[in-house]
Amino acid sequence: MKRTFTAFLEYDDETKLYVGIIPNVPGAHTQAENLDELKRNLQEVLELCLEENPEIAN
Repeated sequence: MKRTFTAFLEYDDETKLYVGIIPNVPGAHTQAENLDELKRNLQEVLELCLEENPEIAN
C-alpha cells in the first residue's frame, strides 16, 4: 500500500531558498534554489528517513 505524506513549502526571502518540511516525519526537511530541486530533495530525504524509521511508513 502506498502512503501519502504532506509537505509544507515556503520561500525564504533572506536566504533566497525554498524550504520544505514533512511535519510528521522527524528529520524530513530540506532546502533548494528552485521548486523542482526541492521536490527531488524532499523525496530523497523522505526515503532516507523511512529507511531509518520504517515504522513511520505504517
